[in-house]
Amino acid sequence: MGKAWHANAQFPWEIARYVGGIENVKINLTLRIYSQKWHVYAGLAILNPYAKEQIRQYSQSVTDLFKLMLGGNREEFERRIRAAGAAVFDAQKSHHGILLEDEVLDRFSLGKKPDEPTPNNHLSLLAMVDCWSRMGIVPYDHMICSTPLFRLWLGVTEYLFRQPALLDDVIRIAIEDNTFRSDDLEFTFAARGWSDCVTFGDFESYKDRFESTRKFFEPRFADATKVGNEMMKTILMNTMRE
Repeated sequence: MGKAWHANAQFPWEIARYVGGIENVKINLTLRIYSQKWHVYAGLAILNPYAKEQIRQYSQSVTDLFKLMLGGNREEFERRIRAAGAAVFDAQKSHHGILLEDEVLDRFSLGKKPDEPTPNNHLSLLAMVDCWSRMGIVPYDHMICSTPLFRLWLGVTEYLFRQPALLDDVIRIAIEDNTFRSDDLEFTFAARGWSDCVTFGDFESYKDRFESTRKFFEPRFADATKVGNEMMKTILMNTMRE
């Protein structure tokens, strides 16, 4: 997401369509990652064969879903999304409450929330669940050793997939609404670029990609860290209650 926003020269908290709800989590998660040192994530990605496999599959999921969106293939797109959601979340419905609620999502914002939210297809979240499904990963099985960032990512994907009306709307928007199409294109490029970088074990390219985007977002790191810390505390409390 960060690389895509950078490519479009967008500060998402200054754009109304990226403020509020799920967007708050995506922005804070992105800025939290880029406020760290590049080698922390490079090592985790490049030196871990299992991480390489997940990154490759995530990139493939993004690409596959984007192609279905471009082709207007709603039936196959919806089938794939619902199958992925069922594989990842259905078994958890009777055991877990939702990790993130509306009030929590709207509380942590770096920008002014618009009166009417702009629809978004949330390709990044749909692809994450598709990736987990295709790799046979049940993320709840890894909660005990998960990082706060992982819990935040799981919380926001769960929020989307466990609200039928919201998921219905996202599927419709993905096929019918072109508002975010150029952003989706840059996101697909970014996902594939990171995947290639990790697959080739190219630390220098990873550093260059990371540092250029880090510099772009750096002016807002202080605000993002403060807001992000509060968000992390909230979701950690929710997971501890489960």
